[in-house]
Amino acid sequence: MKSLILDFEGDKVMDEILIVEGLKGFWRTRFGYIKAVDDVSFNMRRTEVVGIVGESGCGKSTLSRLLTGAVEPPLQYIDGKVLIEGLDLYSLSPRERRKRVNGKLISLVPQSAMNALNPTKKIIDLIVDVVREHQPRCSKEEIFKIAAEKFREVGLQPDVLDLYPFELSGGMRQRAVIAISILLNPKVVITDEPTSALDVSTQKVILNVLWRLKRMGISLIFITHDIATVRQISDRMMVMYAGKVVEIGGTESVIHDPLHPYTKALMSAVISLEKEIREKQIKSIPGAPPDLLNPPLGCRFSPRCPYSTAICKKKSPPLKDINGRSVACWMV
Repeated sequence: MKSLILDFEGDKVMDEILIVEGLKGFWRTRFGYIKAVDDVSFNMRRTEVVGIVGESGCGKSTLSRLLTGAVEPPLQYIDGKVLIEGLDLYSLSPRERRKRVNGKLISLVPQSAMNALNPTKKIIDLIVDVVREHQPRCSKEEIFKIAAEKFREVGLQPDVLDLYPFELSGGMRQRAVIAISILLNPKVVITDEPTSALDVSTQKVILNVLWRLKRMGISLIFITHDIATVRQISDRMMVMYAGKVVEIGGTESVIHDPLHPYTKALMSAVISLEKEIREKQIKSIPGAPPDLLNPPLGCRFSPRCPYSTAICKKKSPPLKDINGRSVACWMV
């Protein structure tokens, strides 16, 4: 299945590599379901970088799991479609997803990736396990050759493969995990907070690595809470709030001309080095995110929104296309 859409400037038509429709995934607790991802829809183009931002607890990391099919209790897939190259992820069994999708079509660099490596195994031994899951007859020499090439692509020398994870710096471990995620040449790579807990100079190295992946033809989903970092790397920005998508658009458009009240509040709370933005007063967002065990009726931002009306409190707004932007707000 292929679909075509206008790009964010409205002047080109490009293939979509990832289509997400009405995706729902809830965390089961003894008190009920936490509606962490609730009816999320968006599309992604080839070689595009989509940045996903929002407050902590808005569902960004849960979304990354659902997009790769890495769903294990207490997380439960509830409904919706994830189409990668036309293949419906949730029409496959867990075993089929591991064989046909994970690592081949889509790959995840998890949050706290620096700690994702087994400290008791050398890097090459970890890689052999990953590759042989998909290619059982591949020799260790062949795997070493493939891995050496991928490690060079992220700026690491092949001799790193013979080291244990604890022998690497934080930035090197982060790059090693990224290299492992692209071993099988996936079409889409999801990076969840790849620059968190790193110093500024190492963050720059990681961003350069991600740019290199884009030039290799890989589409990237970049999940972060850092607006400044998103601006450096993303073509489009998706803003989430309380398990919902509230706005999607070109990164510069969303930053300089936000349409959704939550996006406006989020941008007003960001410190910027630009003079025209720096001179504006930084404002906090009043109130607190809703309890996703019992989210409010209607728009989930309505209890904190200064523009809220009666319909906002009763009916959830659909994600509408407005001048090349997608916005979920009754007032726009």
